[in-house]
Amino acid sequence: MDLNSASTVVLQVLTQATSQDTAVLKPAEEQLKQWETQPGFYSVLLNIFTNHTLDINVRWLAVLYFKNGIDRYWRRVAPHALSEEEKSTLRAGLITNFNEPVNQIATQIAVLIAKVARLDCPRQWPELIPTLIESVKVQDDLRQHRALLTFYHVTKTLASKRLAADRKLFYDLASGIYNFACSLWNHHTDTFLQQVSSGNEAAVLSSLERTLLSLKVLRKLTVNGFVEPHKNMEVMGFLHGIFDRLKQFLECSRSIGTDNVCRDRLEKTIILFTKVLLDFLDQHPFSFTPLIQRSLEFSVSYVFTEVGEGVTFERFIVQCMNLIKMIVKNYAYKPSKNFEDSSPETLEAHKIKMAFFTYPTLTEICRRLVSHYFLLTEEELTMWEEDPEGFTVEETGGDSWKYSLRPCTEVLFIDIFHEYNQTLTPVLLEMMQTLQGPTNVEDMNALLIKDAVYNAVGLAAYELFDSVDFDQWFKNQLLPELQVIHNRYKPLRRRVIWLIGQWISVKFKSDLRPMLYEAICNLLQDQDLVVRIETATTLKLTVDDFEFRTDQFLPYLETMFTLLFQLLQQVTECDTKMHVLHVLSCVIERVNIQIRPYVGCLVQYLPLLWKQSEEHNMLRCAILTTLIHLVQGLGADSKNLYPFLLPVIQLSTDVSQPPHVYLLEDGLELWLVTLENSPCVTPELLRIFQNMSPLLELSSENLRTCFKIINGYIFLSSTEFLQTYAVGLCQSFCELLKEITTEGQVQVLKVVENALKVNPVLGPQMFQPILPCVFRGIIEGERYPVVMSTYLGVMGRVLLQNTSFFSSLLNEMAHKFNQEMDQLLGNMIEMWVDRMDNITQPERRKLSALALLSLLPSDNSQF
Repeated sequence: MDLNSASTVVLQVLTQATSQDTAVLKPAEEQLKQWETQPGFYSVLLNIFTNHTLDINVRWLAVLYFKNGIDRYWRRVAPHALSEEEKSTLRAGLITNFNEPVNQIATQIAVLIAKVARLDCPRQWPELIPTLIESVKVQDDLRQHRALLTFYHVTKTLASKRLAADRKLFYDLASGIYNFACSLWNHHTDTFLQQVSSGNEAAVLSSLERTLLSLKVLRKLTVNGFVEPHKNMEVMGFLHGIFDRLKQFLECSRSIGTDNVCRDRLEKTIILFTKVLLDFLDQHPFSFTPLIQRSLEFSVSYVFTEVGEGVTFERFIVQCMNLIKMIVKNYAYKPSKNFEDSSPETLEAHKIKMAFFTYPTLTEICRRLVSHYFLLTEEELTMWEEDPEGFTVEETGGDSWKYSLRPCTEVLFIDIFHEYNQTLTPVLLEMMQTLQGPTNVEDMNALLIKDAVYNAVGLAAYELFDSVDFDQWFKNQLLPELQVIHNRYKPLRRRVIWLIGQWISVKFKSDLRPMLYEAICNLLQDQDLVVRIETATTLKLTVDDFEFRTDQFLPYLETMFTLLFQLLQQVTECDTKMHVLHVLSCVIERVNIQIRPYVGCLVQYLPLLWKQSEEHNMLRCAILTTLIHLVQGLGADSKNLYPFLLPVIQLSTDVSQPPHVYLLEDGLELWLVTLENSPCVTPELLRIFQNMSPLLELSSENLRTCFKIINGYIFLSSTEFLQTYAVGLCQSFCELLKEITTEGQVQVLKVVENALKVNPVLGPQMFQPILPCVFRGIIEGERYPVVMSTYLGVMGRVLLQNTSFFSSLLNEMAHKFNQEMDQLLGNMIEMWVDRMDNITQPERRKLSALALLSLLPSDNSQF
């Protein structure tokens, strides 16, 4: 592609490719796709996106096509790979000027340079790093920033390589440039700190941006650039210096406004400091040992004392708590039970931890966590009032502890309490003791303190097993608190029922269950929605517990089921409906057939909910789970659900429908339990088997369930089913047997064996294409015992139940093997007898014996 003549044409097509008109856009995209493999195309793209006079959208598109081309055609072994000459020209062109004025395009250029560096640096591109180092030294602000941005992306990409040879190259690179990277960072950091007081926001932001980028480079070099970083004085000097720098940056937050770009960048930089420490601790725990004391002192002072007042922010507190947690829990710092078996490094780290976590320190941390961080905030209480369902979702945030303050504080409390329970148990028991008896509903602070302490007792339930008489506490303290109906007491009603849920599987007498069920019935009628949702959660934990007794629960079943159904109707959020459905499913599963008198309302409501949840596939998964338990509970009566049930199965298991990605697994399970509980196969139930052939083609982890479904149809209605679907099923099985695992082959053959067993007339005819393969496997002595056992089971069924078909099969195989029938039969019998020990199941051994005995009265000359 001639550059001069091509540039105009490519520019015109790129301009068309930015059009909103599909009639213009589509042909342009097709043309660009054809050019992707043309020599010179990427040189033209480079000229276009480095020409700052052109339209930004066109330049942006040129960068993207260039970046995608690196992924597809830069490697030497790639089809239509770029020539070495063109790649050399492109590499030189990419680092000629770092003067891109548009931030988004500059970032994309930095990323594509990093992609090339991943493949070519340093062997084919030795000049890249020296060029970047020289470019970040220039005085021009724009060039310096763009070079630093590229330096970061290149470092990040090279640090991510994992092959040993690549790691060695990165270690060499890190050793060579670490001193420069530290100097660069210190320079930009000092510049920022000097400019903070100047009031020049643009200058502050510019220097802060460079500080952030240079720190990002240092993070990658520090964490990934050294095998034994503790032996490098520059690395350890940088890490020790982080704490003083953090203090300086935190103090800067006092003079920077709370709602501007500078504040956002400042907080990102502070968080990046903590990420360096966390990453280093994760990757090099023993190299981190000299930093343990300083890390704990810094984090505890800013999070648990007045030092942090006015300068800390939520994400920073979360990071500090994560740092404490990682040190407390770090396996490398935990000595063996026999201290002599522990390494000196482990004992040193353990000694530092023990010296820091003294009784006063632990007590203060525990009290501060409970009395400060566990307290419900004004924002949370407001959300409770204005968006109760949103509040419950926030409270059960799953794996969000790394990023959200409340879950993070709770996880830190659990970890510290577990590690130092002998020290902290008396502290928590003392806090409990001061809260005995009812609390004045007018004293909101006292209510919130009690809520926080109860939260701590719930989180530490397993550690407090021997220290708390929970049964007495339940009867004398908790149960009366559940009966306080004042609106301001609702945080405690919610917390108490949650607390009981945490203890139910730890320590709770079975005899007290009826009292709890009575309380749950009352709370499911509470005026507050959050209390009702939390009560439903505790109900699920209660019925899930291994000490659950149906006879104790049945007197409350109707009331609870009705109230849960009303709650399901009342809530509007998808997540909350899913949660309540799971509770209902759990109840249905535990009481089984006892649920039948009470499910009418739910059965009528589920079709409406299914329709309303068309855009919410996860809610539909919850509905499928509920239907599974509902069908199991209703048994044969589930046939009345077929008008709703079968279309649901049809949609969920149709691989041509997009929702199947979410619904397939539960849909197949529902299909299976529907068959297992069906008294007969209806035409509609038979019709949905049309979905099976594409499912078998998927060869997914759901194959086992598919085979169970096929067996269900065979046992329920073998004649009708085989006449309708056996031909297509046999074709699918033949394809499967070519590529499936040994276990899969056995599953396929078991289906065939079941068909022969249930229908000895139609079975052999319908699966006739598979039987020669089985016969051949026996004659040739299949080497896998489990497969051979299944082969013999299949052939035993044919021989015992359909002699005439076996004779025709023997005749067919004799022609294929070019042997006499007598000789072939003798060979088969000889192999059969020899492999009888492969058959471990008594039923199969008996079948084989009977099949062989059936040949005794034969006129065949072999006997």
